[in-house]
Amino acid sequence: MRATPSHEAGPGSVRIAVITDVHANLPALDAALAAIEALGCGRIVHVGDAIGIGPFPAETLSRLLAQPSVQCVMGNHDVWFAGGLPSPRPAWMSPEEWAHQGWTHAAVNDADPSLREAVRGWPWRLDEQISGVHIRWQHYGLAPEGGTAGFVSIVNDPDAATLDRIFGVSPEDGVPDVLFFGHHHPAMDRVGSTGVRYVNPGALGTGREARARFAVLDVAADGSWTVTHHAAAYDPQPVMRAFDERDVPARDEIRRSFFGR
Repeated sequence: MRATPSHEAGPGSVRIAVITDVHANLPALDAALAAIEALGCGRIVHVGDAIGIGPFPAETLSRLLAQPSVQCVMGNHDVWFAGGLPSPRPAWMSPEEWAHQGWTHAAVNDADPSLREAVRGWPWRLDEQISGVHIRWQHYGLAPEGGTAGFVSIVNDPDAATLDRIFGVSPEDGVPDVLFFGHHHPAMDRVGSTGVRYVNPGALGTGREARARFAVLDVAADGSWTVTHHAAAYDPQPVMRAFDERDVPARDEIRRSFFGR
């Protein structure tokens, strides 16, 4: 669904935009922010991976952190920036990705060293209640030990029970009404076996189509709620040019794998 202008949420209600996996794609982020503003969202929650892959890591982080309405949750690329790359290089991270991550971190630190401290403060998971609706925000299922930067391995097409297992949802831990996540770039909107609605808006900053995807959560004062999916078109050419102009490591593979170019 393409984002179109809309009235703001009604009295006593809350409208929140949910974005994920911006991946240092500044033109896509700017397009999404404009569409989100037109929809009258009072808040934006980004559920991980602000940087990595794209050619504008410093600018993207600065833009996100400059938005007073934005709250960010930690993703694996953010973890690598905040805490440093695993050393020595693990077998699952190719030399090309290692070089790309190093370039990303240097680009941010050279532009503004204070950005690393800001990212270090991002939470791994957020839970909140709005008008009795329990909402959970996290990048993906958490792995206390091992995994990729603290996250479990991606499951491509999980069934209802697997979704609950990935995210560790159980009555003992409190079952949210809706859980927003990212990490896996395709969009997903499914209900788990415990009744949780799992929503992945889809990666905002990557994809074969130049469409910055996001979701909108509306919670009414009476506790009723809805989720809608949106996308804003953007021009991908500045992104493709910046890969070459900035000599981004692994750019040819990134263009093929994440943009289909």
